[in-house]
Amino acid sequence: MRAVLDVNVFISALLAPTGAPARLFMRWLAGDFELIVSERLFSELARALAYPKVRPRVSREEARALIDLLRATATISLDAKKPARISRDHADDYLLSLAVSSSSVLVSGDRDLLEMASDFPIYSPASFLAKLVGDSATQR
Repeated sequence: MRAVLDVNVFISALLAPTGAPARLFMRWLAGDFELIVSERLFSELARALAYPKVRPRVSREEARALIDLLRATATISLDAKKPARISRDHADDYLLSLAVSSSSVLVSGDRDLLEMASDFPIYSPASFLAKLVGDSATQR
């Protein structure tokens, strides 16, 4: 299974190491799914990690280590030149385009995106984690 994680999932994983986003991140590291990223996602992640409300809780070294880890181990896919305008927040359209073009699910904590789950395979971190746990239990 392939998944695109929204930037808010990465930030949440760093800020709450016992929460669903962090456990999901650990499942990726364990090889339970293929993580799809793109240059635009890297740019948004770097920008979000530098926000004043995040900076006191995530050091520059931790931020750099996360981006380096993703660059070294995640699957990098090309961004759409001009993503279709399909979400309420057009800044999120690249995530939907990335998920569709890479045949991936999208995992996000963004309510606007989660409301689109009837049209696209979009999961909250907790629901995608439950799906992974359920899938691994049925494979035994």
